Amino acid sequence: MADLKNRLREDLTTAMKARDELRTATLRMVLTAVTSEEVSGKEARELSDDEVMGVLRREAKKRREAAEAFAGAGRAEQAEREEAEGGVLADYLPAQLEDADLAAIVADVVTRTGASGMKDMGRVMGAVQGAVAGRAEGGRVAAEVRRQLG
Repeated sequence: MADLKNRLREDLTTAMKARDELRTATLRMVLTAVTSEEVSGKEARELSDDEVMGVLRREAKKRREAAEAFAGAGRAEQAEREEAEGGVLADYLPAQLEDADLAAIVADVVTRTGASGMKDMGRVMGAVQGAVAGRAEGGRVAAEVRRQLG
């Protein structure tokens, strides 16, 4: 069984014992998403740590988007709840790159690939996504690549 999935289960048990409602609900939601991913498709399978991390990233993105939507609709209480859930998920995700670090990685890839304009964006994006490995959101990466190529 994946170490990350075991850690999530152990942390859920700890949160339940501590009567931490937010953490308990959030971890249950993530474990449900992991289980759904495991049984989707033609055959049930055990997810690797990388696949569990992908589920965590997706769920964190959903929380960010929901918080923005609730805030935009004037529903501050729900927005705060979504942000709090996102904070719980952030504990399990790798630290996000600073803007300067991301810019340096993109500049390095642009130099290495010899990219000269927007026509090379796909090639640069592929290489940068591999280099950042989940430490930067795709939208941030795309914006930085556009800025440097444009």
